[in-house]
Formats: sequence, structure tokens, C-alpha cells
Amino acid sequence: MSWMLPESFSTFGGDIDRIYYIILWITGIAFFLSEGILVYFLFRYRHKEGRKAKYVHGNTRAEIVWTAGTALIVFIVGMLSIGVWSRVRTQLPQDAMEVIVSAKQFEWNVTYPGQDGVIGTEDDFTKRNEVHAVVDRPIIAYLRAEDVIHSFFLPDLRVKQDAVPGMETPVWFEATETGEYVVGCAELCGLGHYRMAGTLTVHTAADYQAWEQAEIQAAGQ
Repeated sequence: MSWMLPESFSTFGGDIDRIYYIILWITGIAFFLSEGILVYFLFRYRHKEGRKAKYVHGNTRAEIVWTAGTALIVFIVGMLSIGVWSRVRTQLPQDAMEVIVSAKQFEWNVTYPGQDGVIGTEDDFTKRNEVHAVVDRPIIAYLRAEDVIHSFFLPDLRVKQDAVPGMETPVWFEATETGEYVVGCAELCGLGHYRMAGTLTVHTAADYQAWEQAEIQAAGQ
């Protein structure tokens, strides 16, 4: 169990957690440093009888230092993040399972390929609020939205991606442990937002095949 964050069951979860903690440390240090200086100034420059306030226009050197320092920190974090971002967001894996996830108020409709194994054909079947995947095999979810913006959120796999009306957005993940995990919506999408939840079930290859065949037969294919 990692500190503050739930344990990750994704191939890229560790990389995302590492960046998160780097940013947390940087912002934490900046927070305590700035608050410490503020408290020091409150006592150092508190009101004293006979002492007049002095107007100071600014300090060019200090402004250059903190601006340049902030820019350098942002640049370093960007360089540390760009490889992970590219891997997670732009490099879709080969030979991945494919599903279509259609969001609407207030449910996730997940479409799976039917007997032909090809997504987007007539023999596809759909499950409501159920995402099924195979352990140690990547899966690509093509996100769509029918009404408003929703956000496909798998906290245990470090996946969060908006589903936007009029767009199809691919997002992928690869689970490293079997089990059941939460599927949530991380975007305030209406009065029923709180109940827009589903389940991600990660199977072994054999269990997934058995589940898939049962669903195909139930759909009359």
C-alpha cells in the first residue's frame, strides 16, 4: 500500500505515482516555506510605537530569482512527465482488447466484440456498468458521451479520461492483478452524478473466455 494513494494494479501506475509524489513534495515545500516566511513577516514587521511604515516598490533581483526558479521547476517536472504522458496517452498498445464505453446520465454502457472478435460490428453486445478485462493484457476503451462531459475514472489503475460529446477518445490500461475494482465518474455531470458507478472485473484469460462465450450465447449469437 502506497502512502496516501491506494495500491496500484496497473502497469503504468508506479510511474504516475512517482510523478505525483514529486509534485507533492515540491508543492509541500513551497507551501511551508511561503507560510513560514509569512509568519516571520507578521512578527518581524508588526506594529511598534514610533516606527513608521516604509513603502517599497519592489525588488527586481528577487522577482527574477523566484520567477526563474519557478520556471526551472516547472520545466524539470515537465521533462520528468513527458515520457510517461507519451506512453500513457499517445502510444496505444498493439494486440489490445477493444471496447466502446458510452457514457450518459448516469451510467456506463460498455460494448464488446461478438463472435467475430471485431468491435463495431452487428454482433457486438453491451453490458451496463460492467467493464471486463484480462489480467496482463492491455485493453483500449474508446470513450463516448451522449449528453454531457463525463470522466472515466479507474482509481486503482490510475486512469482518468474525459468522455466528451461529439468525440471519441481512446484510453488504455493493463491490469496486473485479477479482482474487482471501482469504475467511477470524476466529472460533475448532473444530479445523479453520485450514483454513476460501475465495476471493473479483471479475469484470468480462461475465465474471461468463459464469461465472453456465455454472454455471446445469451445474446443469441
